[in-house]
Amino acid sequence: MTIEITHTRREGTLIEGTSRGDGSAEILRLREYGRTQRQPFRWSRNLDCWYLPHSRDHATYPPSLELLAQRLRDAGFETTLTIDNADRRTFAEAEREREEKAEGRAERFGGYAATAARNSEAEWKKSHDISERFAGGQPIITGHHSEGRARRDHARMDDAMRKSIGESDRAEHWTGRAQAAANYEQFKKNPGRTLRRLDRLRADLRAVEKWQRGESAKGYSRNPDDPELTIRHEELTEEIKHWEQVIKDAEAGGVKIWSKADFTRGDFVLYRGSWYEVLRVNPKSVTIPHIHNGIGKLLVRATGNQHDDWTWTAPYDDVSGRKSADEMRQPPQVQTAEHQERAEQSRPIQEAVPTETPAPVTAPADGANRQEGMALVLITSKHSRRSRRCALWAMTRREAQAVCGDARTSGRSYMLTWTDRPGTEGADWEWVPDNGSLDQVLEDLGITPRRNWTAAPQAPAEAA
Repeated sequence: MTIEITHTRREGTLIEGTSRGDGSAEILRLREYGRTQRQPFRWSRNLDCWYLPHSRDHATYPPSLELLAQRLRDAGFETTLTIDNADRRTFAEAEREREEKAEGRAERFGGYAATAARNSEAEWKKSHDISERFAGGQPIITGHHSEGRARRDHARMDDAMRKSIGESDRAEHWTGRAQAAANYEQFKKNPGRTLRRLDRLRADLRAVEKWQRGESAKGYSRNPDDPELTIRHEELTEEIKHWEQVIKDAEAGGVKIWSKADFTRGDFVLYRGSWYEVLRVNPKSVTIPHIHNGIGKLLVRATGNQHDDWTWTAPYDDVSGRKSADEMRQPPQVQTAEHQERAEQSRPIQEAVPTETPAPVTAPADGANRQEGMALVLITSKHSRRSRRCALWAMTRREAQAVCGDARTSGRSYMLTWTDRPGTEGADWEWVPDNGSLDQVLEDLGITPRRNWTAAPQAPAEAA
């Protein structure tokens, strides 16, 4: 049987006519092919033939395929080689197919993730059911007739738990793959990323046009009569037109595309979370004070900074907003409202809200039924000042112990604690808003907290 090596831009590089065990696989798996001369061929069950990865929509490197054909002939195979770089599909067709495949991958990977999650839960339940036998803390009794069964149960528990953890890791892996595939179109059509892609494509197109005129580009020259230049010119023109339409659609949808016409010297530009005064307006960027001046600041002016002699360029595709000098003279709270909102959303608890006039509160007395005395639940976080004690709720000591002991009431940057002797409201502590993130914990524990602090009256210790 003849082995046929074919390459077109439309289908890529394909190898047909091989059979299992004929010796051709050892040659095709060598990492010496493709444009980089470091790629192996792979078998595709869908195509039922060998293919070269990433060879579609690209011109091939003929010496690589000629080397492959010669190796197959030397091994005793009758081999033909056909290269047609002019047979191609439009960029719109290729991109549409890529988006459809991404949707299919998202659905398929989502199914893998769901299956792995079910398997993980089943294995965990299996381990848990076996462990019920040892719920009372029964040890393995050496020499007893139950020793063998107990050791087997322990081994089964360990095996099931390891499988559960492994399936959980698989579920996490496929969930990430599914999310990446689902975000493919959004990622590709991101306006900032698309603008940068257009700059690169236009530079490539200018280089091709120079080569066609017989000029040097990118440090070297090419034969103006090379038909590959004509094909490449058509491809780049189609791709640029496609992404320009993506930008037009984004603008029609309300996305602002910044340019040189939007700025003048003295304006302020929002760049990576801070406002910088514009020192100079360039064709593709604005010159601003160096970003080292913006560390910990929301507003950076042209002078008065630690590094006034340093500058930075902010490309228009990375700009988030613009204000004139007059707008920046408004009260500070207007300037920083956006930053305050973003900062508040990132914190586990918001800033304190003034409450009623502070009043001293007497701490609960030690009594016989101390667990039913009142306690104040406090929240502390890495954003809290040492001198500031933030109160969330008032409840009984028993309830406070249950809430603060629950694993769900502590995270990477915050934790809950309680006290029955908080001191004076306003002086020693203050109320902070409850953002509702722990409502489920309170509901599970059957606790209804209060938002006012009055110590419950208790009998004196002598009466106990």
